[in-house]
Amino acid sequence: MTQRDLAAYLCKSTAWCERARWAGDGPRFVKLGRHVRYRAEDVMAWIDANSRTSTTEE
Repeated sequence: MTQRDLAAYLCKSTAWCERARWAGDGPRFVKLGRHVRYRAEDVMAWIDANSRTSTTEE
């Protein structure tokens, strides 16, 4: 998926996607030339890894 697709799926801005990618906080991505793409399985793995049961949980 593209950055725009990811932003829409996560209800985030494209700027958030860029910052998260730069900081290494977002889902894994693939660089194809100058294009950035996200694999669905990487996005789902990132969501699963960030699942919490409490707002105070680290």
